[in-house]
Amino acid sequence: MYVRPDTYSERERLYLLARVLVKRHYRRPLTLDAMAHTLSCSPRQLQRAYAQFGDTTFQEDLTARRMAAAAELLVEQPLSVRDVARLVGYGGGSHFARAFRRRYGLSPARFRERARRPQTTAG
Repeated sequence: MYVRPDTYSERERLYLLARVLVKRHYRRPLTLDAMAHTLSCSPRQLQRAYAQFGDTTFQEDLTARRMAAAAELLVEQPLSVRDVARLVGYGGGSHFARAFRRRYGLSPARFRERARRPQTTAG
């Protein structure tokens, strides 16, 4: 499918800007509509940009960023799971726990427990 060069450049710009905004503001309640408004484009244009230049959707990108930050906080900080959920942009702990389990295959508390367990080395 032919895409005009200026359309290609604009989509690439939208995609890159969206990635930066997700990285910087993942703690906020971000939606595709709000992001598109911020970038002065339509939600469909933003979806197309993600489809053309990314390997995920906007929502998958946002969730991946939040989950990576949550995993780091769970291991490095003595915060409750509920506090970690709030810090990475989730309003409720149960929604966060379900999303975390889908991503890592463990509950947040179990993930923390395993990550903090001393590693034994064979030798």
